[in-house]
Amino acid sequence: MSSEIKTIPDLFYKAIEKDLPDALAYKQNGKYQPISHREYKDLVEWIALALREKGLKSQERVAIISENRPEWAVADFACAILGLPTVVLYPTLVANQSAFILQHSEVSWAICSDSNQLNKIIESWEQLPDLHTIVVMEGEVPVVPHKNIYTWDQMVAWGRALSSEQNEVRQWATAVKPEDLLTIIYTSGTTGEPKGAMLTHHNLITNIVDCAEFLEFRKGDRSLSFLPLNHIFERMVGHFTMMHVGVSIYYSEGVAKVPDNLLEVKPTILLAVPRIYEKIFNRTFFMAAQAPPLQRFIFSLAMRIGRWSLPYRYARRPLPFYLKYPHQVASKLVYQKVLSRLGGNLRMAASGGAPLSPKILEFFWSIGLDILEGYGLSETSPVISFNRFGSIAPGSVGKPLYDTWAGRPFVKIAEDGEILCQGPNIMKGYWKNETGSREAISSDGYFHTGDIGYFKDGNLYITDRKKDLIITSGGKNVAPQPIENALKSDQYISQAVILGDAQHFIGALIVPDFEVLERWAKRHKISFVSREDLITNRLVVEKVMRRVHKVNTQFSNYEQVKKIALLSQEMTQESGELTPTMKVKRRIINEKYQKQIDDLYR
Repeated sequence: MSSEIKTIPDLFYKAIEKDLPDALAYKQNGKYQPISHREYKDLVEWIALALREKGLKSQERVAIISENRPEWAVADFACAILGLPTVVLYPTLVANQSAFILQHSEVSWAICSDSNQLNKIIESWEQLPDLHTIVVMEGEVPVVPHKNIYTWDQMVAWGRALSSEQNEVRQWATAVKPEDLLTIIYTSGTTGEPKGAMLTHHNLITNIVDCAEFLEFRKGDRSLSFLPLNHIFERMVGHFTMMHVGVSIYYSEGVAKVPDNLLEVKPTILLAVPRIYEKIFNRTFFMAAQAPPLQRFIFSLAMRIGRWSLPYRYARRPLPFYLKYPHQVASKLVYQKVLSRLGGNLRMAASGGAPLSPKILEFFWSIGLDILEGYGLSETSPVISFNRFGSIAPGSVGKPLYDTWAGRPFVKIAEDGEILCQGPNIMKGYWKNETGSREAISSDGYFHTGDIGYFKDGNLYITDRKKDLIITSGGKNVAPQPIENALKSDQYISQAVILGDAQHFIGALIVPDFEVLERWAKRHKISFVSREDLITNRLVVEKVMRRVHKVNTQFSNYEQVKKIALLSQEMTQESGELTPTMKVKRRIINEKYQKQIDDLYR
């Protein structure tokens, strides 16, 4: 690790020396507006001056509740400089979920994006005895008796008025120590109440600096930021690491606008969760299937050429002469057209948050987009392992970040198959939760990830969550995630949840890709008036089941899906069925669809 960079403030002041004209950019009045490193530095220092002037003391906690935007990044760095641990919340949380985290973390200030977030806090303010001040990035500020509510512009103005003291801010930054608490990140809470993982400056800095050494950044790189900044993957890679290596960060207008923003920004780097790549993959094959016969043949041939090229691309070896020219032609006719819909300049991408299907990884590598898949958790800052250029192993999450740390294995597999990790990236523990901390980190310092995995040829493979393993009535252990990922790779299937605990066969709840399914139904003159009507049609169920049977051939007999129940609505975070990182809340699913599950096993 660089001796110059030991804390996040060190990283910030070193990074602004790159003097980019577009360190950050955001959409305003239909056009992306750049913020230079010089402007970035001023904004961070002005906010730090204003926070200090308003009486905030080191180690007081400040909540940030906002969509991705420059103010989020500015507030984060300003708090880091002042030694104020940030408690970062998903803006999609409902009021009572936000209130639990704000109350439990004992924040004294909250910085939120707009009136929607502000109203959620005001609704539960009486339950938050420690919270006395809110800053709103945009919108009107209501009057709340005995409470302080300021606008972002007011904070900037107060800080600018103190600009004669701006040089002192850098001195304050030197008082921050590597072991100081940087942030509290509350886990998504697939089971029980969320727990606040306490991460230090040292935790994040080691992860940022050591991961960056294995990645390949270039001058002029730009990324499109749309994963929530409070998610540890986006925070560490898309926020801190991009700043560290000098990549320009362009903020998306939201997930719905990502396709448009890709075309506008033309990023070279993309960070996404598997769901994004799955949608691009399924959309590409769906459009190819609708094309005229000659175009379908060309697409199919190009995919075959791409697959032939994969061993060479994974190993960073030149293509043999008999593949080189066909690959160039396939690239011109097919690959470049697919990539043009993603802006045309993408050359490196990363996937995190959940497993990515090997089939989808292979597709993107075959068309020229290098996707690196990694593995980690909020509690591990987050990276534990990731695939490296020159040694890609589809289906794995690559090699551990270190072989050993402090003379012991960085990663090891417990007797029951659980993945354990110890090293500089492991959290201090859970905030105000000693019992949870002891359960998570054993006395020898190893963090228990809760994931089941194994090593092969030095690469780490994840089979499933320890608590998600399905045990059939016949005593067979079935890992649902690999089956779910394989099902979602089919163009007719949007989402899948595997069932079968204590049952005599494996079943599945499936949300079809309705755009694809409805076109098929119309072609086969199957009439329907609604999605509910469509999924109850016997021919439709049989069609989806045939697609499931194709996927079943990849698995052992006891792992194969024998029966399915189709759902008419996609599972979402808003409906409570998914976590903010798109992981399935299996307990909620089982409760919500109890009737369908009972019918399936009756």
